[in-house]
Amino acid sequence: SGCGTFTFLSSAVAAVSGLLMGYELGLISGALLQMSSILALSCKEQEIIVSSLLFGALFASLTGGFLIDRFGRRLAIITASSLLVLGSLILLPYESYGILIVGRIAIGISISLSSIATCVYIAEIAPQHRRGLLVSLNELMIVIGILFAYISNYAFASVSHGWKYMFGLVIPLGALQAIAMYFLPPSPRFLVMKNNDEAARKVLERLREISDATEELTVIKSSLKDEHQYSFLDLFRSKNNMRARMLVGLTLVFFVQTTGQPNILFYASTVLKSVGFQSNEAASLASTGVGVVKVVSTVPAMVFVDQVGSKTFLCIGSSVMAVSLVTMGLVNRNIHVNFTNVCRSQSPEDFFLQRPGNLTAVTNGSLKDLFASMASPERLSFDAQRSPDVARTGELNRTALAGGKSTTGSHMESGEVPVLLKWLSLASLLVYVAAFSIGLGPMSWLVLSEIFPGGIRGRAMALTSSMNWGINLLISLTFLTVTELIGLSWVCFIYTIMSLASLAFVIVFIPETKGCSLEQISMELAKQKYVKTPLCWMSQRREKLVPVELAKREKEQLY
Repeated sequence: SGCGTFTFLSSAVAAVSGLLMGYELGLISGALLQMSSILALSCKEQEIIVSSLLFGALFASLTGGFLIDRFGRRLAIITASSLLVLGSLILLPYESYGILIVGRIAIGISISLSSIATCVYIAEIAPQHRRGLLVSLNELMIVIGILFAYISNYAFASVSHGWKYMFGLVIPLGALQAIAMYFLPPSPRFLVMKNNDEAARKVLERLREISDATEELTVIKSSLKDEHQYSFLDLFRSKNNMRARMLVGLTLVFFVQTTGQPNILFYASTVLKSVGFQSNEAASLASTGVGVVKVVSTVPAMVFVDQVGSKTFLCIGSSVMAVSLVTMGLVNRNIHVNFTNVCRSQSPEDFFLQRPGNLTAVTNGSLKDLFASMASPERLSFDAQRSPDVARTGELNRTALAGGKSTTGSHMESGEVPVLLKWLSLASLLVYVAAFSIGLGPMSWLVLSEIFPGGIRGRAMALTSSMNWGINLLISLTFLTVTELIGLSWVCFIYTIMSLASLAFVIVFIPETKGCSLEQISMELAKQKYVKTPLCWMSQRREKLVPVELAKREKEQLY
């Protein structure tokens, strides 16, 4: 009971923000190929275009929380959708590096604001026994958006100015979401915060499909009575253990980024081409497979989270991620992947030549051979002076250019990768993606939407989101440099260590919240013993203590 058609419909419309966010995150890898050739972008300029979205997202996460708490979750989603439409429209008519930056920043602000507001909105309208399912719906929409982006990249790769079609596809959907959200109800908890109890009661009755929601409204009012008095600085004070809660939230999003999923995702095609999926079509289809795995893996996590619990899924996901990352690192250590030279050795016009119709001459070449066969001798000489690895690549490329083969007969030197290693690398990547999609992907945002009081939930989520985008930006700007210095295999090993650290953190500090209302969770986490006792023991006491505390609160309010 309590999760009727209207509640699910409201959650689904709000979760369209996740679809738009996933699409924009996955889109740039394909669109950048065409934009770079048209605008003759250097590698640094390409990195800035990619990172400009993250700059916008970081800015929105620092300021968006106040908008969400002051004007409401629904209005924030409407604003974000409108801004996404505006940012996409800016990109279409112009072919300018500066305009690209402005448009991408606007899109970054949009997806960051909507990601915070959507999680809070869904968590506050959902009944407690279906909150995990409905909040995880947002993550499912994100991975579906990423899959659609991969498909779009593949579909428009050989179309003239195809990147404009890629960016333009989200405009109708963003406009429709903004219109639909206008007709959906505000969060009942937000209405209570604004002392509009009668409207909150009507919204609850409509969401729960019952004739009298007084009981649930009383519990919400009891919990929010003091919570709306929180200030932003209270997040860093010991009052009601807010500082401890904030540290838990910040550490959780730290592990979301430092376990490597965003970068592995962004560079999936490049990694796959380096390990033997040689043509653009093969790499694109393989990366589309990554998108399919993300969608398929998220579904069981979303369906069973209310029965199994978010903590259990977090533990399973972190464990499997560690195993798959070790495998990936060992495989890449044998392949000796170094794909950073690709960006440095290619010229802008090479992107036109990478279209499917122009690959026939180099179907049997490696990624390095492909780009080098299009490079000039002068460029190869320049690269050869920079590093021994690039010098060897240049020699291979001159061999490929002449139509010959390497004289050493080595698999690595000829650009060929053993079949076993190629498929083992793909399998470990898919398992890694699947593990993230059942663990840190959906569950971290579910936990964040639960552990903060309603009166300051928007600002708390915004602060954790700023940590998320900030680390994402830092890692994205340094990933190629670090990979070149220590190699992709050691990057995988570092991600393995972070996955194991996240497992230990989840076991000790993350509470199991399945079956509890937001008010029950907030009340339990406000107790002093929350700081003194590991949170893993909280679930054992929750069922006995929380109902008693709620009963006491309700009696005090009645008398």
